[in-house]
Amino acid sequence: MSPEILAGAAAIVLSLLFSYVPGFGSWYQPLKADIKRLIMVGLLLVVAGASFGLACAGWAVVEGLACTSQGAFGLVKVFVAALIVNQAVYAVSPQNTKQREVWEDKAEARKESKAKPRVAKERK
Repeated sequence: MSPEILAGAAAIVLSLLFSYVPGFGSWYQPLKADIKRLIMVGLLLVVAGASFGLACAGWAVVEGLACTSQGAFGLVKVFVAALIVNQAVYAVSPQNTKQREVWEDKAEARKESKAKPRVAKERK
């Protein structure tokens, strides 16, 4: 598998995972757009770094990914392309507005419950 295909697939999977899977989306969707982008950048950076590290260790064979400075530079170019793919997929994927409203309501309820002081109950 080429680095471009691997990075593109990871970018698409991450974008769709955080858009539609309830366990991820419930905490991800209410976040501010800048925070969402930073999370995606970080996750894609982890995927790119893991790919390079596994290829250098000889544990994974990634066609066209050499464990050299030239290979690292090529990985940076692939990483930038993966960021573009990730953000494009998120932008064009349909957003479930009803689900987003539910997520926002849950996030608001969590904020309110954290803001209320807890009162100790008396034991009888």
